Amino acid sequence: MRSGSTEITGSPWARRIAVAIGVAVNCGLAYVVNRSGLPLLFDTAGTICVAALAGAFPGMLTGVLTNLLCGIFNPYSVFYTLISVLIAMFCSWYVHRSHAEKKSGILLLALILGLFSGVAGMLFQWILIGGPQFESVAEAVRLLGLSGIGFFFGSVLINTANNLIDKLVMTILAFLVISLLPRRIKDALKNCGWKQKPLPDQVQDEFYGMRDKNSLSVRTAVMLVFASLALTATMASIVISLYYGNKKQEYRENAEYAARLAAGVIDPDKVDEYIVNGEEEPGYTETREKLRQIRDNSQGVKYLYILKVREDGCYIVFDLDTPDTPALERGSRLEFEEAFMDDLPSLLAGEEIEPIESDDVSGWVLTAYHPVRNAAGKTVCYAGADVSMLYLSGFVRDFLVKTILIFSGFFILVLSYGLWVTKYYYIFPVVSITRVAKGFAENTSDQKALDENVRKIKDLSIHTGDEVEELYQSLNRMSADMAEQVRRIRYYAAETASMQNGLIITMADMVESRDSDTGAHVQKTAAYVRIILEGLKKKGYYTKKITPNYISDVEMSAPLHDVGKINIPDAVLNKPGKLTEEEYEIMKTHTTAGKRILENAINTVHGGSYLREARNMAAYHHERWDGKGYPEKLHGEVIPLSARVMAVADVFDALTSKRVYKPPFSLEKALEIIQDGSGTQFDPKCVEALMDSLPEVKVVLKKYNNYREERNLS
Repeated sequence: MRSGSTEITGSPWARRIAVAIGVAVNCGLAYVVNRSGLPLLFDTAGTICVAALAGAFPGMLTGVLTNLLCGIFNPYSVFYTLISVLIAMFCSWYVHRSHAEKKSGILLLALILGLFSGVAGMLFQWILIGGPQFESVAEAVRLLGLSGIGFFFGSVLINTANNLIDKLVMTILAFLVISLLPRRIKDALKNCGWKQKPLPDQVQDEFYGMRDKNSLSVRTAVMLVFASLALTATMASIVISLYYGNKKQEYRENAEYAARLAAGVIDPDKVDEYIVNGEEEPGYTETREKLRQIRDNSQGVKYLYILKVREDGCYIVFDLDTPDTPALERGSRLEFEEAFMDDLPSLLAGEEIEPIESDDVSGWVLTAYHPVRNAAGKTVCYAGADVSMLYLSGFVRDFLVKTILIFSGFFILVLSYGLWVTKYYYIFPVVSITRVAKGFAENTSDQKALDENVRKIKDLSIHTGDEVEELYQSLNRMSADMAEQVRRIRYYAAETASMQNGLIITMADMVESRDSDTGAHVQKTAAYVRIILEGLKKKGYYTKKITPNYISDVEMSAPLHDVGKINIPDAVLNKPGKLTEEEYEIMKTHTTAGKRILENAINTVHGGSYLREARNMAAYHHERWDGKGYPEKLHGEVIPLSARVMAVADVFDALTSKRVYKPPFSLEKALEIIQDGSGTQFDPKCVEALMDSLPEVKVVLKKYNNYREERNLS
């Protein structure tokens, strides 16, 4: 059932239509089965189908609406909302994990749903009505002799068997419908929640796997859970409090009304005779029956009696028995209960009192007294009506259980809706923007990568219709503008670099033109420098120093290594023979002169890494590894790396090139001389890099030998 990313973003109407059809199918099948009297429900096919196609929340909504509408013909349906919600959640997860791609996976799903529905459904029925909803289930328990394991467990077994059949039929029907649907409808339903281009399943899985406690999704989920729990708990407590208060007031009024009615049927002039003679007194039996009718027709009233209040206690005139409490004997005396002591003076005076709540001889009751007065207005006795608060607590408990069963399903539905909206309107758009923005920030040096990230940002196509979309549009415009600005900057930088390189080469050529036999020396040494640096990098030498920018800077500034020769007289510079000691000292000053010229340039243009390396090469390319060079007799790695590399490149070019004072050496001879100087004149690693890069070296030699021949011919 899983698929990769798709360009289709489903319309919200696709989800709404699917939910409507799912509810209609559920209710239609459930109504038919209900009218047939079969102990089946057949109300989950639509829920399974919608959850599998459109996700958990649409499936849950389908289940909740189904339970509400089925309540029209099945009053217990609304209490199974939680079961329907959990079925939708599980089906969505099960299908998303690709467990339902085979027939065996579908059958396993039906088995799991049947077992869960059977056990949970019977638990709910037992809580609600104290037994199976269907009489046929109870009858099956008796017929199959399952009462031996307990009527409850027998009912669970029968109900689970029924639900296995029910869920097997519903699951097969749901997946049959899914298999017949066109791919475009499946994709529309699968993507109905997205407010952007849908992310591939593997990206979503990576996102869920990377979440930590500080992620936006986790914080939002925790906030919604706590908010939903707080709201549900507050609403439930308010509802229970109001229900309890209203029910208590209703019972109080019933007790007061029953006491008034009872007082009205008592003949005040015969109270003493009733106590003495009882049933032998005319009218006694008839009065007792009237009292019984009043009690039986007064909701919540458990005890109804007539008593006479005297200084030494209360004397029973009439009392009615109950299934669990026999009637008190006529004329028996009762001690005053603690709860009535504050009102005792009023009772002895024959006055009316407010109902009293007590927990004493008669248990936890609410008692209402009404005086029975004679023609002279004197109170001769009281009619008492007791409402058992245990009845009231039982009503409240039943109400609480039913409320929890109903609210739990709605609670999960509301929470799911909050998570659904948060995920598609905020979490995934923000995560997508963040992922692309990170890629944009990490690739500012690569124009192709910048352009690709601009395309990726546009490709997100976020349309939440709120501030997130505004943020996305702003980022879209900013990224496009930045990429274009970087493109222009690169163009101008390339132009500047080209001009800069041209000036460097021109300056180097001006110096070289004074030396008639150097023959493209600056170009060759720059090429050798790059070859040696890349060889060092390939071998892992000086990795912290040799970066792409460093290689570029050294190569670009290499032509300036002999810029100091501009101060050397022509007679010394182009002398065909061996220099005298004085002339050699003059020639050596080209290093310090070059250093001075380039430092002045650095101070003028405020530096630049390529000029600093040009200064190093100009000043120190005649230093030796063993410290016997000039001008400062530096040694080893104290000599700047660029100067050590240039030393090898400069000598190698001098050996393989014609000079006024010598012919060129062969490549083999030149390499032999370079190797002989390894560890004394040259950095051994630089020599090693040159020797390991001979194919590239030969290409440069061949190129510039041809150049020299063409130049000589011209």
